[in-house]
Amino acid sequence: MSNVNTLGVIGSGQMGGGIAQVGAVAGLNVLVFDSFPTALEKCKAGHRKVLARSVEKGKMAQADMDAALSRVKYVGNLDDLKPADWVVEAIVEDAKVKKDLFARLAAMFPAEHVVLATNTSSISITEIATSAGAASSRVVGMHFFNPVPLMQLVEVIPGIQTSKDVVERTVALATKLGKTPLRANDRAGFVSNRVLMPMINEAFYAWMEGVAEPEAIDGIMKLGCNFPMGPLRLADFIGLDTCVHIMNVLADGLNNDRYRACPLLRQLVSAGRLGDKSGRGVFEYPAK
Repeated sequence: MSNVNTLGVIGSGQMGGGIAQVGAVAGLNVLVFDSFPTALEKCKAGHRKVLARSVEKGKMAQADMDAALSRVKYVGNLDDLKPADWVVEAIVEDAKVKKDLFARLAAMFPAEHVVLATNTSSISITEIATSAGAASSRVVGMHFFNPVPLMQLVEVIPGIQTSKDVVERTVALATKLGKTPLRANDRAGFVSNRVLMPMINEAFYAWMEGVAEPEAIDGIMKLGCNFPMGPLRLADFIGLDTCVHIMNVLADGLNNDRYRACPLLRQLVSAGRLGDKSGRGVFEYPAK
């Protein structure tokens, strides 16, 4: 069973903020770290807004909202995470940056019971764990999905070094957070992105090659395959730059260039059309 009392979350963006929220709602004390004060303020305001909406809809009592918010502390110094007995990293999807962080975390958390989890969606857990030295057996993949409070799945990915006990504890924690943990092996893209991203990439090829316009591509996949969101709209939601990065990880990890990002997808990223976060990707989002 999970015996976590204090959850440390590194990164206060959509993923980190979402992980922190579900932890607090599940009764854990949560420490959220971000080096950017404005990001922490945005995360704090987002938590209050989302939980207040749950109260308005009758899905949560006001007292429960107040209790959950009281359990979250927003910190701007990584050392402030030291009271945590479980740490989840949710920063930029860059192998070098993550490895540098895990080297530091291994030194910060020498205690054998502290698990160091990464929310990476595609990077090898084994590779990340190499930087943790003797703590590599405590490094595990804990891949949440966006938006974290709503999405049920957590992919649990052990690296070669990850201990069986850590895997079992990860499954227990995900369950405590109200999620369904499913195990995947440490291969490029795991299961979700190994299957999803090539489909998204193929949608860009269909657009580039004139098979259909974006609205038709998405409409056909929604109405014909019962997808809740078309692949091009989903790419905008994920972030086109993130899609390119994951495709490159797949291509390198599987040693197969058929996974390389579509030229049109790369071109949109070069033009700064990153999707929702930039206000324009495949589609336009004037409000953002």
